Amino acid sequence: MKPHAFAICAYKDSPYLESCIRSLKAQTIKSDILLCTSTPSPFITELGVKHGIPIYVRHGESSIRDDWNFAYHKADARFVTIAHQDDLYQKDYVKKLLEFEKKYPDMTVFTGGYAVVKEDKLSGFEAVEFIKRILRLPLRFHGISHLSWVKKSALIFGNSICCPACAYNKEILGEPLFTSPYRFALDWDTLYKLADVSGRFICVERPILFYRVHEEATTKACIADNSRAKEEAEMFLKMWPEPAVKVLMHFYRKAYKEYD
Repeated sequence: MKPHAFAICAYKDSPYLESCIRSLKAQTIKSDILLCTSTPSPFITELGVKHGIPIYVRHGESSIRDDWNFAYHKADARFVTIAHQDDLYQKDYVKKLLEFEKKYPDMTVFTGGYAVVKEDKLSGFEAVEFIKRILRLPLRFHGISHLSWVKKSALIFGNSICCPACAYNKEILGEPLFTSPYRFALDWDTLYKLADVSGRFICVERPILFYRVHEEATTKACIADNSRAKEEAEMFLKMWPEPAVKVLMHFYRKAYKEYD
C-alpha cells in the first residue's frame, strides 16, 4: 500500500479541475493521483489522458457522500486526501503529511490552514478563517491531540477544519468513511464521529491549501436553499442545549458572507 494518494472528485466540467491536477503533480514528494466521477464526460476523460491519471466512474445518481466514499475506496494508500476539484494544494502538502505521520504513527487525520481565493485572486484578511484558526488551536498541541475532548474542542463552536485539506488514515479508519446523512455538514459530522476513534488529529497551522470560493460551489448552493443552516443547527444540537444553539446560529450565519 502506498503512503498517500490524492483522489480527486470531479463533478461535471469544472474550469478549475486542471489547475487542481497541476498542483497535485507539482508536489515535492509524489503521490498517486486518481480521478473519480459520477458525471463522466469527454472533458474529464481528456484531462485524465493528458495528465496520465486513471479515471474511475461511479454509476448512479451523484451524491456527495457516495462520491466521496467511492473516491476513498478507489485510493489504494494508507492516507487518502479527497481532493476538491476547485482547490489548489501547496507543493509541500504531502511532505508535511508524511513528516507528521512518521512522528505520530497514530495520526488518523492530517489537516491545516487555508487561504481563500475569490475571482482567481488571493483574498486578503478573512475574519472567518481567523476565527477558525483560533478554534483549531487545541489541535496544534500534538502531544494531547489524541484525546477525544481535544479533537472535539475544534468542532463544538462550528467546523473549524477545512474538509479538502484533510487526509484520512485508511488503515485505521477503514471503510466506509462517510456515513452521515448530511449534504453540507457531511464533513463536520464525520470529523465529530472520528474524534471518538483512537488516534490523533494533527493540524499544521499554515496555509496548505488555496480554497476557491465561486458561484457554482456546492457550499453556495446549500446556503441558497437553507440546507446549510438546517444541518448546522442539527449539528450544534448534538453538542449544546437548544437556547445555546440559537445564539451560536445567530453568529454562525454571519460566516455565510464569506461566500458573497
